[in-house]
Amino acid sequence: MHPSSRKNEGRVHQGRVRGPREPNAEALEPDLRVSTSSNPNQDLGAWPLDRPSRILALDVGSGTQDLLLWSSEEVMENCLQMVLPSPTRLLADRIRRATRLGKPVHLEGVLMGGGPLTWAVQDHIASGYPVSAEPRAALTLHDNMDRVRSMGVSLRNSAPPDAMTLKLGDIQMDILETVLKCFDLEPPEVWCIAVQDHGYQPEGSNRVFRFKHWRRFLESGGEMASSIYRTPPSYLTRMIAVLEQAPGAWVMDTGMAAIHGALCDPWVRRRLEEGVIVVNLGNQHALAAMVKEDRVLGLWEHHTGALTQEDLVQWMNRFARGEVRHQEVLESGGHGCAYRPEFEEHHLPRFFAVTGPRRALAEGLSWHMAAPFGNMMLAGCYGLIRAYHLAQGWAWPA
Repeated sequence: MHPSSRKNEGRVHQGRVRGPREPNAEALEPDLRVSTSSNPNQDLGAWPLDRPSRILALDVGSGTQDLLLWSSEEVMENCLQMVLPSPTRLLADRIRRATRLGKPVHLEGVLMGGGPLTWAVQDHIASGYPVSAEPRAALTLHDNMDRVRSMGVSLRNSAPPDAMTLKLGDIQMDILETVLKCFDLEPPEVWCIAVQDHGYQPEGSNRVFRFKHWRRFLESGGEMASSIYRTPPSYLTRMIAVLEQAPGAWVMDTGMAAIHGALCDPWVRRRLEEGVIVVNLGNQHALAAMVKEDRVLGLWEHHTGALTQEDLVQWMNRFARGEVRHQEVLESGGHGCAYRPEFEEHHLPRFFAVTGPRRALAEGLSWHMAAPFGNMMLAGCYGLIRAYHLAQGWAWPA
């Protein structure tokens, strides 16, 4: 089932992308220059002439990992759809088990999403038990190895005696293979995977660095087709680690995948010509995109846990009028805000749609609760499939 060995190999580019080794500041120097092409996928070879019939979409969040095995031969309701605990939550549970047992913990594998895992590591150390990690796995905790050591984590290439060894990675290939085999399902021809990537930033604020990526996206044209990658920028090291586990996959950010997914909702699609603000309220991050047709005119990002409903309404009303400034979002603990230069030339959007597992924060407002194909929790998966089709000039859903 490995994506590099699937059938119809020639359908998409299968160049193996090497995962990150020991952090190398020169090799991973962020390139924030504006691309000469608004779609970074356009220069990577000819597109396939026929569409794939099976796509596996995997949306890896901090709370859940959501899976959809889409088939062109099935109605969406009959496709395999699953909502499972996220890899970082599962690993955090194992670390807490080690804490109860009083055992050392050793981390191996590759960079993945932190969050619950990082917090469990900190609690384990605070309880008086040692944690060690291979350098590549330690990138999960921080891009700066001095910062990792200051947490109390020792760097080593082998596990100490009696340690509980945990393999890190966003893609649990053995589990995914087992799921398909158990239900006698054919392997996918294309893999599309979403993770949230702050980018390689050993010094300074990763919030600032992440929003530089969004600003680059807007300055490059803001085309939604360019938000999914076969070859991500070198500074998006979490996506590169995903490609080491799943060579040949397409990757994108979870927030943008959710935005794409909301656009699959018929109510939202009917309003794209006029423009709509889509708000994804994730478990940790809130991302709002001002979308007109298939171009993003503005982006705003904050932390969901820092927002009340009153905060959210105020931010979004001002965002819709083009009044929010990047620095004020940053100073309030968020990531930032930016607009396309031609924003003022367009009519101000009058419509709001919301998606995400924390959408209850918008309950009672006049915003549309987007539920593509009747299933909000799979919005990111639907968005991955939409973005894949859009990047190749195909309309989806039809």
